[in-house]
Amino acid sequence: MEEAQRELFQRHRLRLVKELQVEPLWDLMLDRELFTRDMIEDIQSAGTRRDQARQLITDLQTRGKQALPIFISCLEDTDQWALAALLREGNTTQQLETVDIEPVEMNRSEGASGTQEKLPIKSVEPGSPSKKEEQKEQGTSSLGVGEGAVGPPQARGGRNPALVGQVYPLTSDPCGYCLIINNVDFSAASGLSVRTGSNIDCEKMQKRFQALHFAVEVEWNLTAKAMGTTLQHLAQRDHSALDCCVVVILSHGRQASHIQFPGAICGTDGGSISVEKIVNFFSGSRCPSLGGKPKLFFIQACGGDQKDHGFQVCFNTIEDNFFIEADATPFQTNFDQPDAVANLPTPSDILVSYSTFPGFVSWRDKKIGSWYIETLDRILGEWADTEDLLSILLMVSNAVSSKGIFKQIPGCFNFLRKRFFFKTK
Repeated sequence: MEEAQRELFQRHRLRLVKELQVEPLWDLMLDRELFTRDMIEDIQSAGTRRDQARQLITDLQTRGKQALPIFISCLEDTDQWALAALLREGNTTQQLETVDIEPVEMNRSEGASGTQEKLPIKSVEPGSPSKKEEQKEQGTSSLGVGEGAVGPPQARGGRNPALVGQVYPLTSDPCGYCLIINNVDFSAASGLSVRTGSNIDCEKMQKRFQALHFAVEVEWNLTAKAMGTTLQHLAQRDHSALDCCVVVILSHGRQASHIQFPGAICGTDGGSISVEKIVNFFSGSRCPSLGGKPKLFFIQACGGDQKDHGFQVCFNTIEDNFFIEADATPFQTNFDQPDAVANLPTPSDILVSYSTFPGFVSWRDKKIGSWYIETLDRILGEWADTEDLLSILLMVSNAVSSKGIFKQIPGCFNFLRKRFFFKTK
């Protein structure tokens, strides 16, 4: 959907939510392939008529260019003439001829002799201490600015025995369940591309969390409804003998209206489930056996479709960026309404780590996987034995922010009450 069409929905959102009669629209929208049956059922589950209308207006903005005229025709066929006229009069967008844009090959910088410059490579003698080990002994960080350094280890504290009572205990083995949802192939009707490189991310996360003493389970190519069902089943298990729970989601994403946690995750059918709803499955009232225990969510998905060019950036090579894709779906600008009611309990012992800042794309390399997951895996491997989770995520943010021509910076919503150290031995 074009930006002008989304703005039209936002401009008349209050009146649409107040007056829209949704019940007679379902069959028409299904017949005209505006939504799939699962997507309609998800909208219907929002609650009251007003809640369903609000969700319908939100989801319409994620559909294609023809969504608005199709929706207007549905309004007219259900005798909702006033709303149909309101949208038809405001729809001034015109269809523009699309132009295929292809990347232009650019030459790398060359030296005066016309040959490509090469960086010197320092050989390492077998048995000699690594740079990381030397710098740990000297009290300095082995990660440069481009690799995610956040200061020397002792400045961050490390595993200090004096912090007992201020650290989440991880004594069980396994520590807990780790569910990975990896959506790679999307239906043609969804309009979403294949997420080439995501299987690399999935394999890295599976091996990493197994090494961190989690019982890892992987689910592939789930619809939005199936994602909700799978996550609910995980939350309904008995976690009494476990100390933690981890959820990793690899998919396309989009923006969504929210109270506390932004964003939504796309299923393979093009439908979506909000991050807020996902987190709410694991709230104290719905998942009492995880009460007081850390619940960690790592999300590799776009928060929107804005591309961040950054400022005064340094990058490796232009060539590398030809293999980069964005996990983006059309951008939405959603505003909570005055009659909106928060339905998410105050979160506790929850951390949600996003691959990108809300509203921006999240980059994925077809050859090595996403920037965020590749960096998270590398830094966990280097620092999980000494650093707490927040320090690790700070390193990840710093390292990812230095990559590429278009910029990206991960972030997190942290409601943990104590420091969290992974179990590495």
